[in-house]
Parts: sequence; structure tokens; C-alpha cells
Amino acid sequence: MLTAENEPQMYPSDFDLYLFHEGTLYEGYKVFGAHFDHVNSKAGFHFTVWAPNAQSVSIVGDFNDWEEGIYPLKPVKDSGVWTIFIPDIETNERYKFAIRTPSGELVLKADPYAFYAETRPNTASLTYRLDRYHWHDKKWMSKREKRDEYHQPMLVYECHLGSWKKKENEELLNYRELADELVDYLIANGFTHIELMPIMEHPYDRSWGYQITGYFAPTSRFGTPEDFMYFVDTCHQHDIGVILDWTPAHFCRDTHGLGKFDGTALYEPCDPKLADRPQWGTYNFDFSKHEVVSFLISNARFWMDVYHVEGFRIDAVSSMIYLNHNGDLPFDLRNKYGGYENLEAIKFIKKMNEAVYSQFPSALMIAEEATDFPMVTAPTNNGGLGFNYKWNMGWVHDVLRYMSYEPQERRHHQNLITFSMLYAYSENFILSFSHDELVYGKRSLLNKMPGDEWQRFANLRVLYGFFITHPGKKLLFMGSEFAQFDEWKDLEQLDWLLFDFPVHQNFHRYTIALNHFYQQQSCLWRLDHEGEGFEWIDADNSDQSILSFIRKGKRKGDYCIIILNFTPTVYHHFKFGVPSSGYYLEMFNSDAAPFGGSGQCNFEPILSIDTPYHNQPNSLEMTVPPLGMSILMKETKKRKLLIANDHLD
Repeated sequence: MLTAENEPQMYPSDFDLYLFHEGTLYEGYKVFGAHFDHVNSKAGFHFTVWAPNAQSVSIVGDFNDWEEGIYPLKPVKDSGVWTIFIPDIETNERYKFAIRTPSGELVLKADPYAFYAETRPNTASLTYRLDRYHWHDKKWMSKREKRDEYHQPMLVYECHLGSWKKKENEELLNYRELADELVDYLIANGFTHIELMPIMEHPYDRSWGYQITGYFAPTSRFGTPEDFMYFVDTCHQHDIGVILDWTPAHFCRDTHGLGKFDGTALYEPCDPKLADRPQWGTYNFDFSKHEVVSFLISNARFWMDVYHVEGFRIDAVSSMIYLNHNGDLPFDLRNKYGGYENLEAIKFIKKMNEAVYSQFPSALMIAEEATDFPMVTAPTNNGGLGFNYKWNMGWVHDVLRYMSYEPQERRHHQNLITFSMLYAYSENFILSFSHDELVYGKRSLLNKMPGDEWQRFANLRVLYGFFITHPGKKLLFMGSEFAQFDEWKDLEQLDWLLFDFPVHQNFHRYTIALNHFYQQQSCLWRLDHEGEGFEWIDADNSDQSILSFIRKGKRKGDYCIIILNFTPTVYHHFKFGVPSSGYYLEMFNSDAAPFGGSGQCNFEPILSIDTPYHNQPNSLEMTVPPLGMSILMKETKKRKLLIANDHLD
């Protein structure tokens, strides 16, 4: 048995403990958990855990036949922290903390700070070293520090790794196989980032990773931590940013997890009314405890520090900031002032964002926030929550509702597709066609569209056209790029067999072309968050269900004109205003025959006339395609040559 005399002194240090209890130990992953070390010339692992109400804590594992008491941890003063160094422990050793609760019950808990875990259904933590991978993304990391995300294209591919693609025997692809196949797919399809649905360790596949037991461990379903480093590294070497879904709102109740960790409500609030999350069968985090704040902020910085990720989409922010957000409680919760806001959670969110940006100024901190809570993306020193992006869920719901109407009915609902411009610059928005819209009977995007087969695909093309040209960054859930027919099935791979059908081949060709066109045209993203980047030409043509507007870049003359027709009627000699005189080229048309359209395109340059129209000094006439989008730009030699080459193709 290891005695106190063998224990290294001052581990963790007094300063570490002070910061931890203050809620400012932002690199707690360097202190807590299992860490390889040398003590008295012996190699082994330090184990450190917070369990303030435990009678005793031991390490159990294969190395001691899971027997309690052989390796007891030593309490560090009166800090509630326990620690031990055990020599001759190897990497990939299974272990848990054996905790005697205040009532004398023995519970076996996985390490909250474990870097690696067994593959489900097994639940032990594994010793692991994270310092042996050799990164090859120095160029990307250097460029990232100087990157101005607000004025760059951002087209995110939301992906669930377990159902993107599987092997022939239905086994999951591992991180390295995904890196070698998925990254090439992202590049070919014109995406700039990938957002992974939570890859932190979780026991239940069908939680999709949103109910976590191992916040510091990439799930072993797909391989080792080094394998995941390889995945991120490969993305970066090919100029693809990596965003992780993250769930600091709640955690699962599985017995080996954080719940009732030392026999008491430790990570969750002591009051069951505040602790329980009935809708998801989980526990809420207790943001009033400084140690929990240290744990969560350390977790955010950990993934950026150790795994080089760009940032996070933070799940369920609304349920964090509002005590009764989900409406699933049989009682009414109020804060100390009588309001509905969770004051401790709001304070945590601000502190978290400040702590992340202080170390990683270019971090992406994206809020999934479904209410009109103000200033979500405003800096904390201006009274905001401090995120730099928010999902524009209002736009998604409005536009999908509009598209669900038969074309002849849309004239009565024009406000659904124009209302977003009244608040488009109130936050830094990301337009998100996410998994939330495509599961639990909500149907795929294609199956939300009305009409026969041709009209459904045409409707989806014009919807994507609006999506790409509307102000805001973009996110698209996997499978939507080739018009997945069925809604997302989380236990099956995407319906890759659809590529055998020309209609899906054509649609995929369309999204690839549109995505690449978006990246190449700075007027479609340079001023996404500034009102100067958008101007209506005509928002009020409800009779024909046509929208027209201008997207502008930073440079003078850098603009494009977008015409969207939400009916199957073709309009020849359609007149609208333009901002300057000269020849205009149709640079993109969703109705082009290679995309599955009817070919109602404008192949020749269009000369404007000096007749004011739509509050513009000039005007022109063109063919507007049915259920289609046209993008016009002023003629230049380079653009004229590009159009000529496209026509040859």
C-alpha cells in the first residue's frame, strides 16, 4: 500500500487549489485526472479528484483487481481534493475512483477529467498520455490567429460521425478513416468548416453525444485520442476548421458519471427542483459552484489547447439562461429578484467566453439560443453574453414555413421571407439547416417541399439559393447537400445509394457549384454582419412571389443582384432596378439544365437602361426562371470569359 510518505508534496499546489475554489482554474485538466509523471525516478500516474464529501477515495483498476483500499488517495488539506501517485502504472490501464459516500456506500466513478475511456457499454476510464502526437498544422494555426472570421466565408457541414458513412459490415469508421475520406468530401463540396455533433464520451448512442460522461475524452467509438488529433490535423492541413458541439447545460445520470459524484449533489444543484431536467432525463450543472465553473471552463479551453479545435456550438443556451425555458416543470422557478433568468448561468456564460477569448482570441463561440434574449453576440464589456455567433433559428423556422405552402399560397405569406431583415444585424447570425429540423418526424428538407418531383427539387434549389445569398454565415446538416430523401436516421448511414439517381446527382452538382460560387464572391460574405452589405431592390412583390436584393462587398463595385422566384411561373422581360448602368451577366442560375432545371437562363449579357426603377437609377429586363434563383453581376472581361467557358462545359 502506498503511504502518505511516498506522496509527492504540493500536488496540486496551493495556488491551483485557490484558483479551483475561486472558479478561475482554467487549465484544470493539467491538475485533475490521471497524469503521467516521474516521482523519485519512478514512472507512473498521478490521480487527482474533487470529492469533498467522501469518507475515503481509492483508485481501483485491473492493476489491483479492482480492490478498494490498496491505493487510497490522500486528502489535500481541507480542500475536498484527493490525490495519489502510483508508480509502474502503464498507459491504457482501466481505472475508476472508489468513493465511500457520507452514508458509507461504495460508488465506482469514472474520472471526470479522464482523457480516454472504454468503449461503451464498458464504463471505466483509461490512463493516457496526450503529449506524444506530432502536429502538422502549424501553418493553419498561425493563419487562424490572424483570421478575421466575421469578414470571411463560413459554410459549415454539420456531421454526426456515427451515421455519415459506415463500413460494409455496418461497423463505424474510425477517426483516421474519417479523416482520409470525409475531409476530401468537405473540400470537394465547398465547405469551410465541419461541426461535429458531440464527440465527448457518452454511454448511449441515441443521445447523439448530448448526454456526456467524459467531458475530456473523445469517444472511443471511433478510436483513440491520438486518432482524433489526426482527424483535426488533417482538417487543418486542408484548410477546414473544426467546431465541436458542446453541452455545458446538463449531463447524464448514469451511475459512473458526474451525478451524485461523492454521494451528494456535487456537479448538480442540491435543490432537486434546480437539478432535474425532466425533458432529457439529465441533471443541470450548478453554475453557482466555483469548482463546477472551473471544470467547465477548463473543458472548453482543453479542446482548443490540446486538440486545436476552432471553437464550439454551445447547445441549449436558452435552457441555461431561463429557469423555465423548456416548460416541462410542474412548478414555477424564479431568481432572487423574482425574474425567470438563471443569474448564475448568465454569469458563467460571460465568464466562460471571456476566459476562452483571453487565451484564444480567434475562437468561435456559437450559441444555439432560441429566444429573443438581447445581446447574445455583444461583448461582455458592453453588457452582452460574449458569444461571437448565434444560430438564426427564427429565420429557419420562418423560411421553412413559407416553403411548405403551395406556390400559389405564398403570395399571402411574403412577410415570412422578408421579416428577417428587420433584425438581421441585431446579432452575428449563422443560418442553420441543422439536424434539429430533420429528425423526429420533421422530414428531410426535400420532403418539406410541396409539389411533384420536379417542383420539390426546384423548390429546394431556390431555398438553398436564398440560404446562400441571405446575410449571415451558413450551416448545413449532412445529407442535405444531395437532397437526402428521408429524414435523418441516426443508426444508419446516409442514403448514398441516392447517387444512383440522376435527380440527386444533379442536385448535388448544384450544391457543389453554389458552395464554391459563394466562397469565390466576397460580396456574399464580406459584410455579413453590417447593414451596408445588403439592400432591397423589391421586397414587396408578393403577387408574383419574387424577391430581389443586392449583396455588397467592401470594395466599390463589388456587388451582386439576386432574384428569387418562389413560383413555377417563368417571367420573360421581367423588369427591375439596378444600381448602375452597363452590361450585367447572369453568373449563376439554379434552373440550369445540369442542375436538373428547365434551362430558363440568360446566356447573353443584359444591357441596363437609364430608366429609374425600384428606387434605383437604372433598370433592366431579363428572364426569371421558375422556382429559381438568378445572380447577376456587372460585366468584366474576367467574368465574361468565365461565363463563356461555363457555357462550353
